[in-house]
Amino acid sequence: MSIEIKAPNAPQFPLPFSHALRAGDFVYVSGQVGVDPETRIVAGDTIEAQTEQCVRNLETILKAAGLTLDHVIKVNTHVTNLTDIPAYNKVYENLFSKPYPTRTTVQSGLGNYLIEIDVIAYAPTRRGEG
Repeated sequence: MSIEIKAPNAPQFPLPFSHALRAGDFVYVSGQVGVDPETRIVAGDTIEAQTEQCVRNLETILKAAGLTLDHVIKVNTHVTNLTDIPAYNKVYENLFSKPYPTRTTVQSGLGNYLIEIDVIAYAPTRRGEG
């Protein structure tokens, strides 16, 4: 059984998906892009700006589930340009704490967006806790 998690402060898109679903001890957060949650306007034209906003959107959804970025155990990232990965890594390193979540990064066609990230969080403990 899964429970839908709605985050009223996260970007609202007229698309058929849930912000997140909790299934047992795991929370699966749908892919988020780097847009302002209120206006859905893209947060700048750099990978750094869009990555930071994207992660803030994920953080908002996790908060609605009673979690933080420290509960994230898996990150799936889609970038438009592989040349943006070094800049993405710098922002990522500042937003996620060690031990870092496991991660996959792939190149995808994302239209106007430079990045999309989805995550899986484990609710009972934070990364690195026993």
